[in-house]
Amino acid sequence: MNGKTIMALIALLIVLGTVWYSQYLANKIAAEEKAFVEIWVQAQKTILNSGDTASLNLATKISSENTNIPIIETNEKDSITNNFINLNTRLATTDKHYLPQKLEEFKAYAPPIVLEISKKPYIANKYYYGESEILKDVKFFPIVQLIIVFLFIIVLVIAQRTSLLSTQNQIWAGLAKETAHQLGTPVSSLQGWIEVLKEVEGNEQIVPEIEKDVQRLLLITDRFGKIGSIPKLEEKNLIEQVQNMMDYVQKRASGKVQFQLNTHDETYIPALISPPLFDWVMENLLKNALDALDGQGAIKVSIQDTASQIVIDVADTGKGIDKANVSKVFKAGFTTKKRGWGLGLTLTKRIIEQYHRGHIFVHESEPGKGTTFRILLQK
Repeated sequence: MNGKTIMALIALLIVLGTVWYSQYLANKIAAEEKAFVEIWVQAQKTILNSGDTASLNLATKISSENTNIPIIETNEKDSITNNFINLNTRLATTDKHYLPQKLEEFKAYAPPIVLEISKKPYIANKYYYGESEILKDVKFFPIVQLIIVFLFIIVLVIAQRTSLLSTQNQIWAGLAKETAHQLGTPVSSLQGWIEVLKEVEGNEQIVPEIEKDVQRLLLITDRFGKIGSIPKLEEKNLIEQVQNMMDYVQKRASGKVQFQLNTHDETYIPALISPPLFDWVMENLLKNALDALDGQGAIKVSIQDTASQIVIDVADTGKGIDKANVSKVFKAGFTTKKRGWGLGLTLTKRIIEQYHRGHIFVHESEPGKGTTFRILLQK
């Protein structure tokens, strides 16, 4: 049994216990109020019939002590006599429906207490009463308690989720930094071997290519090292930044794949970004688009500078994404590829939304026609 189940059971027990105890209190108070009304009615009888001053004073005192229980008096024909207590006097005098409605309410609550005044002719007063405010409060207490427990569970769940996300973030950052640290040593060693290879004749064409790959490893190491840390944002020309990554991916693509960049006639669109991390985002999106094409098709990138934000669309004419999977593409572990851990788009979302205060989402996708990812960067 997990923690959430135990928490739900405890909350249920609290609510059930509260409902039971509140019902017990309500019944007890209701019985006491009925007994008090009966005494109050007897006090009315004493006031009407007694000539004894002491009895009259006691009856009057008992009568005046009812400040909570609402009562309506009717005659033997059940007609309202306009004798009532603890009700809204203003409504009783201005709204002709107020007392009849209250009388029906009291009749449904409890039978009347009858005070017989005369047998022949038969004259009697009936006293209908309702719930006091304290009884109403007791009956509503379980609802209030339920709301409190419900809010408590919501706060607890949010706290647990926040704690879990915080732990996951720490794990992400720890793994990324450890990866960067582990890559650092062999990459440094490779740089040393490159210097040795430069001294050997015949390596003039090989060494530059190896140098490019080592520089690529250094860039990857730098990217991983920045995960978990607050990156320094710099103002860069997005057009140039995106174009560089498109050139890089295009060199590794089939000749049957067309790359197109639409800048809407702009040549310079400034934005505050972390260049290594933003390049990682574009590389992930472009490589995902390339994988979706299966060797042929088109990848189109659009950058539009609007009044409030910068819109970047990365569109492909590939396989598209099923509607059922659109909401899953940014979740860790989700992938449609045979290889990989499904972390690329998860990291992409983290970089854009946490480090660049932007937003990334699937703008549109249709199986067999392609997918468009959209990035929104605030200006």
